[in-house]
Amino acid sequence: MEKPDTLPKHFMEKVAHYGESKVAIRQKDLGIWQEYTWQDSCEQVRNLTLGLVALGLERGDKISIVGDNDRQYIWADLAIMAAGGVTVGIFTDANPSEMEYVIVHSESRFAFAKDQEQCDKHLEIKENIPNIQKVIYWEPRGMWNYDDPWLISYDEVSRLGVQLHEQQPHLFDELVAKGAGDDLANLCYTSGTTGLPKGAMLTHDIFLSAVETFHLLEPRQDTDNVLSFTPLAWIAEHTLAVTPHVMYGVIVNFPEAPETIQQNIREIAPDFLFYPSRLWENLTAIIQVRINDSAWINRFLYKLFLPIGYKVADLRYEKKPASPWLTFLYWLGEFFVFRPLRGQLGLTKIRTAITAGASLSPDMLRFFRALGINLKQVYSSTETAAAGTQHRDDDVKFASVGTPLPNIEFKISTDGEILVGGKNIFTGYYKNEEATALSLSVDEKGTRWFHTGDAGYIDDDGHLIYLDRVKDMITLSSGDKYSPQYLEGRLKFSPYIQHAMAIGAEDKEYVTTLINIDFDNVGRWAEKKGITYTTFLDLSQKQEVYRLIQEDVERVNSSLPPGARIRKFVLMHKEFDADEAEMTRTRKLRRGLLAERYQEIIDAMYDGREECKVSAVVRYRDGRTSSIETMVHIASLESEENPA
Repeated sequence: MEKPDTLPKHFMEKVAHYGESKVAIRQKDLGIWQEYTWQDSCEQVRNLTLGLVALGLERGDKISIVGDNDRQYIWADLAIMAAGGVTVGIFTDANPSEMEYVIVHSESRFAFAKDQEQCDKHLEIKENIPNIQKVIYWEPRGMWNYDDPWLISYDEVSRLGVQLHEQQPHLFDELVAKGAGDDLANLCYTSGTTGLPKGAMLTHDIFLSAVETFHLLEPRQDTDNVLSFTPLAWIAEHTLAVTPHVMYGVIVNFPEAPETIQQNIREIAPDFLFYPSRLWENLTAIIQVRINDSAWINRFLYKLFLPIGYKVADLRYEKKPASPWLTFLYWLGEFFVFRPLRGQLGLTKIRTAITAGASLSPDMLRFFRALGINLKQVYSSTETAAAGTQHRDDDVKFASVGTPLPNIEFKISTDGEILVGGKNIFTGYYKNEEATALSLSVDEKGTRWFHTGDAGYIDDDGHLIYLDRVKDMITLSSGDKYSPQYLEGRLKFSPYIQHAMAIGAEDKEYVTTLINIDFDNVGRWAEKKGITYTTFLDLSQKQEVYRLIQEDVERVNSSLPPGARIRKFVLMHKEFDADEAEMTRTRKLRRGLLAERYQEIIDAMYDGREECKVSAVVRYRDGRTSSIETMVHIASLESEENPA
């Protein structure tokens, strides 16, 4: 039998194999886990595919989808590809102008929008997206009074599909059979940290190749459960959840709501878990705060056994055996602390946990492995279909991002840039030949190479050491170099720091930092200390809070060479905000904009001032705005040249 070469063909193979005998998808609704077999999924995908065809969808058409992780999203995704279309994911928190750019640039002809909120965004920009023929919504709540014929329900499209199936019962199978591995499957738009988002073109072959490389290292089974909650508009969720679902029969579970994710993880106890690095950082903060708030005996046991966990993790890192006595102590820690803690997090059955996105700090990776969580770093990108490097079970280096996955090649250019080659490399950026030429090359063997723009090197053991973006490696006027992203990652290990942006340039003698406190965690700390406050601004400028954060900054400084240490920092008066374009939708800092917007604060840190006057715009929920003016303090830390 010929091997399936598209995702819909793999899906239909699983339907033929499992039918009604096995659960394919679960979703929690109104407190109950609803189960859907492979046959249930097949009927949904078939009806939706034919409904789209009845509306006029043709092969090669682009269809955008915006919505939370739901069963309807994955069914729509598969239906689009089954009809020969191309999926274009949009993040749920995209504002109307961001949504408009992706829809217009991708030339989408139809749009899926989950609910009233997303439909309202489409209606707001309706005049600017005339290429969209229908907006299809799958959550009817709040939509009863909408009478715009431009909007159509998911169920109505499915009914059109049922009618077409009755007329042409073989059409769906024929459409699936027409698909080919080199057909475009997905236009995945990059986060746009340095400009407008670019649409990476990814074929079925690319997705299948990427998942096969992961499978060689981390075999997936049809009994595995995953909880799908990271945005489906992000490439990682397609590679680590959707494609393994259709290729290997992995059961995909969808949470009841974004607010119930942690509870749903405890209920499902997944075998495989993917968290972006920011969520691992949040989880660290949650653990530390809960321990601090727990009974004295729990705090005592945690402080007693965590160093034991670190020792065992370090020995595994050094590939050395633990002594019988240390093994016994770790067993006690596992019984009293580590296993109960993993149970609270829903990680009792976890075989492999993955972190990707921004690089996770070595401190954090070491922390989770000390708790007995098999956490591994992955280095990848949209353009590599989320496949690149990964740690092995028996070969973890805390400062590295692992070794290349099977069938993937890495090399370092003469200027220190990381290049990735293999069958999983994208075919180019949609309607952007200039960016494609800069980022993609093909060697004499026909291997596609992606020029990542990242700086790094491969060590003697074959591990990739990621430093930072090539353009972001900074040389100070002293000649010392530092990596802002590495430094920021170490700072975010603190439960009290939400975001940090390191600053330094060729005309600067030392490093400074803008820091966002974690309002919830610092607020709880302040309440326990009897420190009163009213707002984020008020709390951030408390001298006690400055002293609290300074301890963490000094901890980071202690592990850095003198020239790369932070000499001054400011606790920002407001949070960095994606709605103000200060971060991307994947929560990466837009450094250029932040440096320009807060130039006055940055200048103050370098010209000797102890405080700086700033103004900020406050936006209320009713749309009103007002301005406030305040003073922010500038904290100075000791240095070899200028002791405190």
